[in-house]
Amino acid sequence: MHVFRSHSCNDLRKGHVGETVRLSGWVHRKRDHGGLLFIDLRDNYGMTQCVFDTDSAAFAAAEDIRAESVITVTGRVKDRTAETENSDLATGDIEIYIDELEVQSAAQELPMPVFGDTEYPEDIRLKYRFLDLRRERLHKNILLRAGVISSIRRRMTDSGFTEFQTPILTASSPEGARDFLVPARQHPGKFYALPQAPQQFKQLIMVSGFDKYFQIAPCFRDEDARADRSPGEFYQLDVEMSFVTQDDVFNAIEPVMVGIFNEFSTKKVTEAPFPRIAYKTSMLKYGSDKPDLRNPIEIQDVTEIFRDSGFGIFARMVEGGACVRAIPAPGAGAKARSFFDKMNDWSKREGYAGLGYINIKEGVPSGPIAKNLGEERTNALIEQLGLGPTDGVFFACDKEAGAAKLAGVARNEVGAQLELIKDDEFKFCWIVDYPMFEYDEDAKKIDFSHNPFSMPQGGMEALETMDPLDILAYQYDIVCNGIELSSGAIRNHRPDIMLKAFGMAGYGADVVEKEFGGMLNAFRYGAPPHGGLAPGVDRMVMLLADEPNIREVILFPMNQKAEDLMMQAPSEVEMKQLRELHIRTVEPAKE
Repeated sequence: MHVFRSHSCNDLRKGHVGETVRLSGWVHRKRDHGGLLFIDLRDNYGMTQCVFDTDSAAFAAAEDIRAESVITVTGRVKDRTAETENSDLATGDIEIYIDELEVQSAAQELPMPVFGDTEYPEDIRLKYRFLDLRRERLHKNILLRAGVISSIRRRMTDSGFTEFQTPILTASSPEGARDFLVPARQHPGKFYALPQAPQQFKQLIMVSGFDKYFQIAPCFRDEDARADRSPGEFYQLDVEMSFVTQDDVFNAIEPVMVGIFNEFSTKKVTEAPFPRIAYKTSMLKYGSDKPDLRNPIEIQDVTEIFRDSGFGIFARMVEGGACVRAIPAPGAGAKARSFFDKMNDWSKREGYAGLGYINIKEGVPSGPIAKNLGEERTNALIEQLGLGPTDGVFFACDKEAGAAKLAGVARNEVGAQLELIKDDEFKFCWIVDYPMFEYDEDAKKIDFSHNPFSMPQGGMEALETMDPLDILAYQYDIVCNGIELSSGAIRNHRPDIMLKAFGMAGYGADVVEKEFGGMLNAFRYGAPPHGGLAPGVDRMVMLLADEPNIREVILFPMNQKAEDLMMQAPSEVEMKQLRELHIRTVEPAKE
């Protein structure tokens, strides 16, 4: 018999009754029933109940052992009686009567228990992450993550993609988030940067003559944490393809996404092809380019109904260039008026001026807006929105961007409060037709709106003949349940078109050559049309695990301040190391 185990803690069944077996694992829970002592023994695979009776030579040692100590036990497999069977455990039909116990590693008193579901403060959980990861929910999440990555690799390889590894030490990029810089010891005063993404490298792979690339790529961005974004680093399924249109990219990635979500979840998954929603349409109907399509509410523009109307506040704002967006609230009229007041209070807590509303009870609209708008316009509003006799509607009035933003968050809140959002499905869509350029109010100039390396729809002709703000790009996002999983684009592989586009955004040819010369120079030697995308692995697993925070699916995450409390990073280094790197630190002035 093996020195540590003959079976895992999830292997044993009724067919093993009568056998002598050996298990190793952690003491999950200990229960003393007088003449019998029970230990639930846990390993990576599962749990087995071990029984120590007073006749066992191991009884005394078992009495003294603490939870989370690592032990090896040897004993005989027995049937559990019908009344003691545990259907929650795969091994719940049997138990092991222990003859021998060896303590491999005794645990000290725990700073946080592994048994149970009690929540503990973030700083305790992250400082003792190795204990946190022993807890069932987190342990399952990390194994899920491993399974997802393994499945992605298999699916991509089966689809004809080849995995390549791109450099980790590279050049600083002027675009996007802050870089993490690495001093170059052999080149005093110069720095490498950790890649924010392998963007330029994966395009250069296409220029190098390879065809279908993928990588589970680590990316590094000096960004603040959010619920769906980890500070410092994250992983993405990085993909690039040559000689493809936008449709080809969609057709390649949709089966992978559908397959992954069907493999690791029992929820209903959107079938390919995914719906395609133009950016402009998405901002109008959902108030966001990350719409949660589980929510059936669709926003509508009702500006003209309020123009020159008796509802003076909105009428004056419309005259000044504002628009009015309506957010239907199906069934809200059946609720008390307090529901509408609470929604208005919610909007103020979110930093907005408030939400106007109309409440329809038994077919009769009520509230200040309905009263001042007048019967004819109110009826026109009800007809346009298709409101029923017990519905309600909220309004957002502001300049277009502000109205869209408020309407979007209000749509989400109304959907949640009215329990309209279905929790049993993953609804995917593509957001397409992003504008190539936008007007920067602060800088008072045209700039790129999304991705400067995208091919404009219409190519050079569009850049030369169209208003820049009307030009669309071959840019696209995958969205699932209101979470952006990926951005992507058909790339601008033509140096002349790239220099023209950057010039329209105020970047001279000298700037483009300096910052992106490596890729631009490569394009001058024959670049294929190419495109790709990069779905976030962390976010995919977060959705599949039904976790509200991305930290719960990352093995060793940092806290909100980008600190690793377990390894105590970042940390100070010795002066000798700084000298080798030709670096001197300057502490910020104390206030």
